[in-house]
Amino acid sequence: MRSIKRSMAAALLGAAALGLWAPALAVAGTGAAGSDTAQPSMSYCGADRATGLAVSADRTVSCATALQVAGAYTKAASGTGDAPATVRVGGAAWKCQERQGDPNPYQECVDASDSGRRVIVSS
Repeated sequence: MRSIKRSMAAALLGAAALGLWAPALAVAGTGAAGSDTAQPSMSYCGADRATGLAVSADRTVSCATALQVAGAYTKAASGTGDAPATVRVGGAAWKCQERQGDPNPYQECVDASDSGRRVIVSS
């Protein structure tokens, strides 16, 4: 009985570690091809409620805002397919669209005020 509990605990810890590591891996390849500039570090914020996809944001965006942006984009994109969309969250406009990652595509929303703030939605 005790060994089953230990095995179960080890499996859960391993799954949790993998779950926290995977979004960072998905975001790592999102820079522009041939870009020499380092990407700002991203924070994993949780999963989008509607899609279950991972939501990450640069350190200048709160996770609450990132999750709201992801949710608004999910709603806006549901009827438009892969077309770009602009969503408003907390008084700011965010331009969102699908991008080609390495190897999987992801969705990126950038603050339209050109502040460099961005939110990534990825699998």
